[in-house]
Amino acid sequence: MPDDQLRLVARLKKYQYNIFKRCGSMEGECTMSSLLPNKGCEICTDEFFESEEEEMLGQLHAWNCTFAFVESLAVKCAVLLEIPDIIARQGPRATLSLSEIAARLPRESPDVSCLFRIMRFLVAKGVFRAEDGGRGRGSFQTRYGLTPVSKWFVKKREISMVPTLLMQNDERIVAPWHYLNECVLDGSLPFERAHGADIWSYASAHPDFNHLVNNAMAGGTRIMMKTLLSKYQGFHSLDSLVDVGGGTGAALAEIVRAYPSIKAINYDLPHVVATARNLSGVEHVGGDMFETVPAADAIFMKWIMHDWSDEDCTKILMNCRKSIPETGKVIIVDMVVDFQHNNDQKKGGALDPNLCLVFDLLMATHCTGGKERTEEEWKKILWEGGFGDYNIIGIPAPQSVIEAFPR
Repeated sequence: MPDDQLRLVARLKKYQYNIFKRCGSMEGECTMSSLLPNKGCEICTDEFFESEEEEMLGQLHAWNCTFAFVESLAVKCAVLLEIPDIIARQGPRATLSLSEIAARLPRESPDVSCLFRIMRFLVAKGVFRAEDGGRGRGSFQTRYGLTPVSKWFVKKREISMVPTLLMQNDERIVAPWHYLNECVLDGSLPFERAHGADIWSYASAHPDFNHLVNNAMAGGTRIMMKTLLSKYQGFHSLDSLVDVGGGTGAALAEIVRAYPSIKAINYDLPHVVATARNLSGVEHVGGDMFETVPAADAIFMKWIMHDWSDEDCTKILMNCRKSIPETGKVIIVDMVVDFQHNNDQKKGGALDPNLCLVFDLLMATHCTGGKERTEEEWKKILWEGGFGDYNIIGIPAPQSVIEAFPR
């Protein structure tokens, strides 16, 4: 067992012993089924676990599961205080003391002790780094710097995870998770149980929520498009391209910047494109992809299909098929479950393949019929939508590129 796990097991043993020691000192007997001697101490056990090591490691994981939300909300706190930006303004390798960070916060007298506890926790989680800054005012002052993690939470950078973090930790996005167990039993949609409408109707009726979602989608697009355009070469032969479900046009703007000769149409619901700004080389068109899709050489869909059921995806693909020539194609950027495990192009990548499973639960919670799909599931809906041959192209991102051609 690794040294860090051994240390954690030892701490848990001490913690467990103290609990059971108090249990034995109280009136009445321990509620566990039996007591076995362990080096002179009584440890409660009912032989439910195979070994003491299994019990300790299981307990450790159970604690982490119970308090998993703390890390995400602590990061959100740091982002709202703009701590990554405060440090980044001094340079990517800069460090600041706690007092220097506090002096740059928007209030004159912040609670420095609370700030210290937050930073100490986020250092332990690898979000920030800490180093000894030498002696100051009679004590050693810790200095804090960015890590590869917190560099992704610098708000002022064009490519940032901040919009996604703020959306996924918004109370309106979190609320549906509290209905997930009930929805297992009755088949309803958690988001609708929480808000009385599906996510798209709710966004249409609540401009602030719509803005939150659009910002997150645009932020995710900027991250993904940088990788896509550096690795995927399938746009170079196109004269025209429609981005179906393109939001405010962030993806198309990047494509047109790289391929300025492409005639580009950003196609999304009217209330979405109404908030889009003018983009060079991009025409915004409002409409419904379940009814029609503008004609082009190719259709581009990024993180769209996973929002919808197989039946809905088939409808979308059939409309796409009607809008492209026999020589056309659809370019789908979405996750392929297990593809990272099974494809040599993905092996050794830095991204966790289990992200597919995280996003699959997100779809189950927020979207009607939405899910992440295996290659076989993609093959089925592509065929039913009018597409036969396809290629799956790995890129260093959670998503893959699926090129599909008319049959």
